[in-house]
Amino acid sequence: MAKTLHVDIVSAEQAIFSGEALMVIAPGEAGELGILPEHIPLITRIKPGTVRVKSADGTEEFIYVSGGMMEVQPDVVTVLADTSVRAHDLDEAKALEAKRRAEEALTDRSGAMDIAAAQAELAQAVAQIAAISKLRKLK
Repeated sequence: MAKTLHVDIVSAEQAIFSGEALMVIAPGEAGELGILPEHIPLITRIKPGTVRVKSADGTEEFIYVSGGMMEVQPDVVTVLADTSVRAHDLDEAKALEAKRRAEEALTDRSGAMDIAAAQAELAQAVAQIAAISKLRKLK
């Protein structure tokens, strides 16, 4: 039997995933991180994006996170997300609208939204759209 690691993905609102996995892929600040069983311990910030959990039964879970922290131990991965949503529960129309608003705020600097907030909203909207896209490719 293949080695697995225990994965917990939680946010302030909910514990969204808890179970065994063969591999976890998360959006680290410097790029994607692939975590396998017996990985060296690590703590890192994660940026908005998709956490993919590959289960031993062959299924994959796609979970959007808006950022947060990830702790890796040899047999345990814990993701503490600011916000987390299963990719199939994301609203594509809302994400596209948020992306449009953020892009508009960045081009029209006289608006009420400041640049940092617009950039953060844009990053989250793009990450949500990417999560939806990744989920569609599997179907």
